[in-house]
Amino acid sequence: MKNVRTVFVITFLLAITYTSTLSAQFGNRFGRQQRSAIPQAQQAPEKPDPLTAEEIVEQRMPSITEELGLNPFEEAVVKTTLTKYVQQRIELQILKLEPQKMREELEKIGKNQNEEMKNGLPEDKYNAYLELQENRFKTSKKKKKKKKKSKD
Repeated sequence: MKNVRTVFVITFLLAITYTSTLSAQFGNRFGRQQRSAIPQAQQAPEKPDPLTAEEIVEQRMPSITEELGLNPFEEAVVKTTLTKYVQQRIELQILKLEPQKMREELEKIGKNQNEEMKNGLPEDKYNAYLELQENRFKTSKKKKKKKKKSKD
C-alpha cells in the first residue's frame, strides 16, 4: 500500500510539473477560446470608390479656369457641360461594350461635348479649350523670366 501511495504522489507531482510546461508549449486550452489551426485569410484591402463625374470635373476645373481665363458664367457652362459628358463616359465604361462600338460612342460623346462648348464659350476661349483638350488637359506652366540687372 505504501508503494502505491508513493507512486501516486510522484505521478501527481510530475503531472503538475509537466502541466505548466505543456501549457506554455501548446497554450492553455481549458477555459479559453481555442484558436483554429487553419490560418485566417487576410482581408483584401478595399478598393477605393471610383470618382464620380462631379468629383472628376471639380479636380480639373481650377486648372481649366486658370488656363482659359473663364469668368464665373463661362466657368459654370464648362463645369455643367463637362460633368454631363464625363457622366456619359462613365456609363459607357460600365456597359463594357465591344471596342469598336465603344470607340464610336466615345466619338459621338466627344463631338456633342465640343458642339455644346462651342455654343457656350466665346470663339477664342473655345479654341483655347480645344488646344487644352488636345494636350489632355495638361496645363502649361508659365515660366517667369528673371531679369538680370546690368552693371553701368
